[in-house]
Amino acid sequence: MPVDVQTEITIHRPRGEVAAYAADPDNATAWYEKIKSVEWKTERPLTAGTKITFVAGFLGRQLAYTYEITEHAPGERVVMSTAAGPFPMETTYTWYDAADGATRMTLRNRGEPTGFSKLTTPMLAAAMGRANRNDLKRLKGILERQA
Repeated sequence: MPVDVQTEITIHRPRGEVAAYAADPDNATAWYEKIKSVEWKTERPLTAGTKITFVAGFLGRQLAYTYEITEHAPGERVVMSTAAGPFPMETTYTWYDAADGATRMTLRNRGEPTGFSKLTTPMLAAAMGRANRNDLKRLKGILERQA
């Protein structure tokens, strides 16, 4: 059973600022509650082909996973995927102009759990949705305080 969780939020900052901050892996520990560390596996800057390892705590476990950037359209869209581990996943960020100079950001996670993880897919999807909503609220708070 595949997981496909999409979350959206409006952030009252210009799209370029929101996208630049959210797409920078070095900021991930500030706005993703579960991400504890980030390690660049390839040279900066972020481009298609960049690899980054994230260490996160999720559902009581510590997970290290390496994402590869598969699409990078600055200010519009970033797609990254990981094929390793019990839960191969693709994460997509998209940014759109909203009213009054605000930005509509979408965070989407989708993948196909394998092994034991397949049995916990409904619980995993629900937990992922809650985490994504909280992370986007945290991102909104950070960026709107900078105004």
